[in-house]
Amino acid sequence: METDIIPTPTRAQLDRIVSLVTDGLDSPNSKVMYKKALDDFLSWYQDQGNPGLIKATIQAYKVHLQGLDYAPATINQKLTAVRRLVAEAVDNQLIDPLVLVGVQRVKGVKISGERLGNWLTLKEAQKLLETPDITSLKGLRDRAVLAVMLGGGLRRSEVAGLHFSHIQQRDGRWVVSDLTGKGGRVRSVPIPAWAKQAIDEWTTSANISDGSIFRSVNKGERVGNSITSQAIQDLVKEHAKQAGFTLSAHDLRRTFAHLARKGGAELEQIQLTLGHASIKTTERYLGMKQNISCAPCDVIRLHLE
Repeated sequence: METDIIPTPTRAQLDRIVSLVTDGLDSPNSKVMYKKALDDFLSWYQDQGNPGLIKATIQAYKVHLQGLDYAPATINQKLTAVRRLVAEAVDNQLIDPLVLVGVQRVKGVKISGERLGNWLTLKEAQKLLETPDITSLKGLRDRAVLAVMLGGGLRRSEVAGLHFSHIQQRDGRWVVSDLTGKGGRVRSVPIPAWAKQAIDEWTTSANISDGSIFRSVNKGERVGNSITSQAIQDLVKEHAKQAGFTLSAHDLRRTFAHLARKGGAELEQIQLTLGHASIKTTERYLGMKQNISCAPCDVIRLHLE
């Protein structure tokens, strides 16, 4: 008796499956995250000679990710995206359903303990904010981006999606109004006067007053129509490097939380600003279970002669 053999999906078919996976997600942030994770996987997959979406391949990819020194949570997120890709391929009859059973048996990486993450002190944050060259359009834009992230704790995808209609006055102050964040949660984010000033100086110099606030700027200082989430990440890393730091865009979100808490802001208000569904997530951002500023070692009265 002959058995039907389903061939390995082509790259064009897999690209179509990636679109189906992202189209099935509600959160814009999740769409970006899954798209990036699956693009990275397919790039690696192609370099390996398209070995097939089987358990051994996914296991090998897991080992590859571990070799890149990703955090366990990041590896598990990427593996979740790949499993969803395989499931969608099965639903579209591109691979045998039994393959999915094997792929689902690839375990995630065990998370031991809790990573503190990375954030800036007040002095370091001020230095970063002053790094862009504001004699140029790009510098004014970059400073405004950094100001919104440090002053409001927005995600890079949220910054990339900001429109003029989001910036409104409420109770005598400026807020980013009706912002749709992770999980489709809608919130309003108060921003400090200096962040609004940075936005105004950028938009006035760029001669824009509607649509997207943050846009691409080419070498001839020609302003585009929008900016990508990856471009936000790149400019943060660029200026952080100039300032002598190593950090990502998300570290500015954590910096906002730490500076706000140290300044006396209530934990619940920080949670609302960040758009966290659970206050425990906010506590993790702040490392509240482990007090680094006042640690047990500080009360040990030993010293060196």
